[in-house]
Amino acid sequence: MKKKIYAAAAILLTAALLFSGFQLWRYYHNGRQSQNHFDGITEQIIIPPEISPEWTVDKQYGELFAQNPDMIGWIYIVGTNVNYPVMQTPKHPNYYLKRNFEKQYSNHGVPYVSANCEIDPQSDNIIVYGHNMKDGSMFSALIGYRNKGFWKANPIIRFDTRAGFGRYEVVTVFSTKLEYFPYDSFIDFEDEHEFEKYLHLSRAFSYYDTGVTAEYGDKLLTLSTCDYGKDYRLVVVAKKI
Repeated sequence: MKKKIYAAAAILLTAALLFSGFQLWRYYHNGRQSQNHFDGITEQIIIPPEISPEWTVDKQYGELFAQNPDMIGWIYIVGTNVNYPVMQTPKHPNYYLKRNFEKQYSNHGVPYVSANCEIDPQSDNIIVYGHNMKDGSMFSALIGYRNKGFWKANPIIRFDTRAGFGRYEVVTVFSTKLEYFPYDSFIDFEDEHEFEKYLHLSRAFSYYDTGVTAEYGDKLLTLSTCDYGKDYRLVVVAKKI
């Protein structure tokens, strides 16, 4: 009797291990497919040897804009894996949470802008969401900003939109729950007081002091990804320079 129990337990354990192994293989296989997919998109970007005043966003990204009108820009952080198109679908806010550039199902999704943000004219604060994937893709690199040394090595974020090229300097990095700090509700500031409130709260939750300041009237970029589980968010706030 005991032998039968042990045999059944062994079969169940083997099946569980095989299933777990398959799930792990599928996750990383999908991750490789997703990265290859984005590599193919990146190869379509035309960048001249020297950027001239005549060079426009449309010349650089025009082919991709034509392929998918939901694309509103491109985000790039030198020295990291963050190098992706950025989407926006105001009528379907989270459309690209689980879809790729071709609108097919994908766990990796595509970074996308909050439905309430405007690109042209630009909102005071543009919020971009992206997944923190275990395979190191999408916005997982943002977790590195917990470390001050990482910030010093990667202080600039490139965020180009249909309205023009953009460089942003990181102001603060923090982790929070929306119930503690609803940072996603600060998009167009009513006045200087609300702007200062947003920065004050950002610094209150911050990992460290960057020494970088922002003034009322500066255009902000807020990048958001998962941190410490589904309830926490790692947030990077930068100002346009």
